Amino acid sequence: MRSRSHMPGTGLSTSMRVAMAIAILVGGYLIFEFGRIQANYNIVDTLAEKQNFLHEIEALDDEIVEFKQEVARLETTRVVENEAYQVVETNLMDLQRKVQEQQEAIAFYRGIVSPKDGGRGIRVQDLRLTRGGAERHYNLRLVLVQVMQHDRSVKGEVDFSLEGEVDGVATTYKLQQLLPEDVNSSWPFSFRYFEDFDKELILPDGFTPETINIEVVSRTKSIASVKQSFAWIAGQS
Repeated sequence: MRSRSHMPGTGLSTSMRVAMAIAILVGGYLIFEFGRIQANYNIVDTLAEKQNFLHEIEALDDEIVEFKQEVARLETTRVVENEAYQVVETNLMDLQRKVQEQQEAIAFYRGIVSPKDGGRGIRVQDLRLTRGGAERHYNLRLVLVQVMQHDRSVKGEVDFSLEGEVDGVATTYKLQQLLPEDVNSSWPFSFRYFEDFDKELILPDGFTPETINIEVVSRTKSIASVKQSFAWIAGQS
């Protein structure tokens, strides 16, 4: 939390000092006029007194200028402090983001080397959907991993399908029906530890997605295929 120091002679105290100086000046002038009338001062004394007041006014003007300069300096300091605070805050947010990324990376690699369930073979480590740049366009990110056994690469292909409804009728679309035109629908993989993929999906008009089916078909001996289903997140449909 940023602390703020309060400097004497600034803020409200500055205004009070100026007001008091003006009050003293006006009061002094009134006293002078009253005394001149009552005591019938001569012209020499009057001119001398007037000169004294002029000097006092000049001194007050100089002090006001100094006050204004001090206010400007403090204002500049405040702006600089705010900018410095913003820099610190931005750096802190960047650091927190990097820490989060590091923690996610550690969890990811731990899942490959030593999964909590102690399982072996290939699996879907992560599947994420984000909205694309156009209506009914989505970006799919899939991460496949080989757990525990890393003595050889695993090869195969991914079979993707999307279940849902069109006008209340159950409907299933294969990957080739959801890809942009002229995009190859084959989905091969070959990796030793992990591999990630990005696909653009375009939902047909009137289709409400419900379930994503992913089958990771292994073509490598002793490494079994795996099939997993994921609910389509309602906020992304």
